[in-house]
Amino acid sequence: MTLLLAACGGGSGPPAATSTPIATSTPTLTPTPSPTPTPLFLEPAQVSPLTLGEVFAPRDLSALRLDPARLRTLIATGDVIPARGVERAIRSRGDDFLFPVAATSQLTSGGDLTVVNLEAPLIASCPPPPRGTLTFCGRPGFVAALQAAGVDIATLENNHIGNYGDAGIAETQRHLAAAGIAWADRETPWVEDVRGLRFGFLAFNGVGERVEREAMAAQIRGLRPQVDVLVVAMHWGAEYARLPQPARGIADDHPAELARLVVDAGADLVIGNHPHWVQAVEVYAGKLIAYAHGNFIFDQTWSYETRVGIVGRYTFYDRVLVGVTFVPVLIESAAQPVPMQGEEAQAVLAAMREASERLAGASGP
Repeated sequence: MTLLLAACGGGSGPPAATSTPIATSTPTLTPTPSPTPTPLFLEPAQVSPLTLGEVFAPRDLSALRLDPARLRTLIATGDVIPARGVERAIRSRGDDFLFPVAATSQLTSGGDLTVVNLEAPLIASCPPPPRGTLTFCGRPGFVAALQAAGVDIATLENNHIGNYGDAGIAETQRHLAAAGIAWADRETPWVEDVRGLRFGFLAFNGVGERVEREAMAAQIRGLRPQVDVLVVAMHWGAEYARLPQPARGIADDHPAELARLVVDAGADLVIGNHPHWVQAVEVYAGKLIAYAHGNFIFDQTWSYETRVGIVGRYTFYDRVLVGVTFVPVLIESAAQPVPMQGEEAQAVLAAMREASERLAGASGP
């Protein structure tokens, strides 16, 4: 607004001067943009895929800026047989069913989920095991060992679970359910919610029979949309071998072929057993295949290799596998796995890594 200033008072004199406003400008200030804050945690898609080298030289997950609330761990063991020499060891200790897991229960119960392959039925009428038998059973009291070990789910696909027929399998399922332990097989998946992340389990057997490949793939594809992480347990391959291979007339399907079919159908993790030796692992299409965890609770004490197993700890960040740790164990007293230490444990892992690198070389890119 322009203000006119007039002289006060009368009299004659020169006319009053008129002031002329001086134009001024106010500078426009451009606000300095705030720096984009670095996200506190990474999203799963931002984590680089797990490599074979990182399986045996495990990542330092604490350095990856992962949200601890989104990490879940799955623990898997080698074969578990509540029969034959294991059953004799339990009976000889006054039915001490906890003896087989006394040295490893803290290890196996230290995750969000623990899965085992139960390689014999649990039946109340199980007789004392004669020497040399290949017809296996355990008694229902063995569920106490599974509970103490923190087992959440038992897979029931192998060449001995049916030794007492369908009735033996059905009784086993009842005993597991009564103990709060889930089970899965080729036709019956199990889904477990772990803090909002849904884990799905299926199991298939290729020992003593051929795997029906189309049926298996269809089951996996059917479960895939219902879960976030899909785990498939496989019983397969030749015994007493470091690399996965078929056994003519016994396990005719090649484990590597089945594994690729399982992953292609939608599995996130493949857990193998049956060979009774620790075998190679493989990363295929970004997914991990552990071909054999060796023995866990088993009575094959006649060789060092059959006394060795690994406990696998598989860490998922939401649905992405970001870490793997293997803990070697050695079976003592025909029934009790004990964690290995020092150079002996490192030798087991070194042999496992060497087999894995050989497998990767044979498989090509």
